[in-house]
Amino acid sequence: MLIRPATSDDLGRMLELNNAAVPAVNELTLDEMAWFFAVARCCLVAEVPSSAIPGPAALLVGLDGPGVGYDSLNYGWFSERFDRFLYVDRVVVDPSAYRTGVGRAFYEAFMATSDGHTYLCAEVNTVPRNERSLAFHEAMGFSDVGEQSDEGTGKTVRMYAREL
Repeated sequence: MLIRPATSDDLGRMLELNNAAVPAVNELTLDEMAWFFAVARCCLVAEVPSSAIPGPAALLVGLDGPGVGYDSLNYGWFSERFDRFLYVDRVVVDPSAYRTGVGRAFYEAFMATSDGHTYLCAEVNTVPRNERSLAFHEAMGFSDVGEQSDEGTGKTVRMYAREL
């Protein structure tokens, strides 16, 4: 498996991966994906030889917190409660790359950039329920620090934090 920084050439594939994973993540446009690429502290892709697809089979978008001009209810929730944190905005793994260790490798690479940040924060859907991601975050040592519902999307998320 090759974990590497995303390049602008990866944006189209990243968008495909992202939008195929809805509702686990929110759907994006190409312009929105390009915005994430431009502002992310960490934007990674993974090429997984055992996956059924060539090129990137997974992505992670990680942001600094607080301070990014990101109008996200969940990012805002963490920004109100944590002084200096890393925020996992989205992780998407193509089903052909499940159980290859790519999620753990992404988080370890992102945590390696912590440089004074105190927590790694992420949220996971409980409505609709994302059982795979809930189990992953618990196995990675995250603590449940809250819950939030979004009336606009009908989603409810569990807020997670892990000390760095």
